[in-house]
Amino acid sequence: MVIREIKKNEIDKLLKLYTHLHRKDVPLPEKSKLIAIWEEITTDPRLHYFVLEIDNELVSSCTLSIIPNLTRGGRPYGLIENVVTHAEYRRRGFGTSILQHALEKAWEHICYKVMLLTGSKDPAIHQFYEKTGFQKGLKTGFVANAPDYS
Repeated sequence: MVIREIKKNEIDKLLKLYTHLHRKDVPLPEKSKLIAIWEEITTDPRLHYFVLEIDNELVSSCTLSIIPNLTRGGRPYGLIENVVTHAEYRRRGFGTSILQHALEKAWEHICYKVMLLTGSKDPAIHQFYEKTGFQKGLKTGFVANAPDYS
C-alpha cells in the first residue's frame, strides 16, 4: 500500500475510481475541457489529490484544498472533498488511511482546522468520519447549489 499525491498522467485512473463516488453524476465535459481543468488542478500548489495505491491500482482518494486566511493568525484552513474508496476495497481501513494522510498534510501546512462535508445520511459513514478525527455538531454546514443552466 502506497499513499501519495496523484501523478499528472493518472487522470483516467482517477476518473475510473470516481465512478465509485456517486451512483449518479452529471456527465463529464468534453475531453479538451477535462484536460484544461486537470491542468489547472495539477499546477495549483494549494490543491492536493491524494491516492492510495495497491498493486498499481488506485483504490482510494481524497482531495485537500489549502485556503489562505486572514484570521486565526493568518493560518490557512483545509477542505477535504471527494473521499472515495473502490467498492471492492471498502471496510479495510484504506479510507481511514487516506484521510489521516490528508490531515497530516494539512497540519504540515499549519492549517488551523480542516472541514469535510458529507451528503450521506448513513450513520456508518458519519461514524467513519468521526473515527478518523472529525467531529460533527461543532458548526452547522450550509450548501447553496448552483442554478440549473441546462
